[in-house]
Amino acid sequence: MYECPIGTLWLESSSGAHVFARLQSRSARSMKLDIRIFKDLEELSRAAAELFVEQAAQSAAERNQFLVALNGGSTPNRLFQLLATEYRKNVDWSKVHVFWGDERCVPPEDPGSSYGQARDMLLNHVPIPQANIHRVKGELDPAAASNDYWRVLKEFASPPLNWPRFDLVYLGMGEDGHTASLFPGSPVDVSEPTMPVIAQYQDRPANRVTLTPLVFNSARVIVFMATGEKKAPTFAEVLGDRYNPERYPAQRIRPDPGTLIWLVDEAAAAQLPEES
Repeated sequence: MYECPIGTLWLESSSGAHVFARLQSRSARSMKLDIRIFKDLEELSRAAAELFVEQAAQSAAERNQFLVALNGGSTPNRLFQLLATEYRKNVDWSKVHVFWGDERCVPPEDPGSSYGQARDMLLNHVPIPQANIHRVKGELDPAAASNDYWRVLKEFASPPLNWPRFDLVYLGMGEDGHTASLFPGSPVDVSEPTMPVIAQYQDRPANRVTLTPLVFNSARVIVFMATGEKKAPTFAEVLGDRYNPERYPAQRIRPDPGTLIWLVDEAAAAQLPEES
């Protein structure tokens, strides 16, 4: 048994391939936490692709659409490749609506564009209607891009919310505990679904747009993907007994009601406490 900041976490080994955990807490009574540990990025990415296929089928059957928010960075590259090839025919792409959890304010052709990354590796290779791709307009300044994306989200609002309840959200976590463009020291208590990011943080360029925990925590399923030994200390802290969301923004993500899934490799999980 492992005490964590948002309840009591029971970890049960399963064939050494992954660890499963379910969490019930006073602050997030309906949230379920599932931690799965894989040998390497390949196994992790295949699990992420299978989750995409499963959630797409379930959402299409129940709501006739599948709302998914993608992440950027290098970690989801293999996921995108798998969805564009091996898993391509397992998804009804006409039902899929793609959004992004955050974006740099750069043109779509810029190498730093998360939309451009997903377009080149995934979206150009699957039969998804162009109208179902809802990118952040990174060519705008952060405030204008944030306001524009809020208007986009409103079109898919799930009343009484003023934004969509995403069926699936993919997130990453930095070595500093940031997720999306929610960085350490950024405001914890926010009242709007999107936020321009204009403050310089360490060596990271400013001028970004991010969804906020208001939106993330409304999702049905959130999947974190984290790999590498450099993430291990932070991952242990994020799941540890000290709740410090200002320092570790990944701790701000608590979908309620919903499911939070961590897909991590063995290196990233190396500093988790042993089961007892």
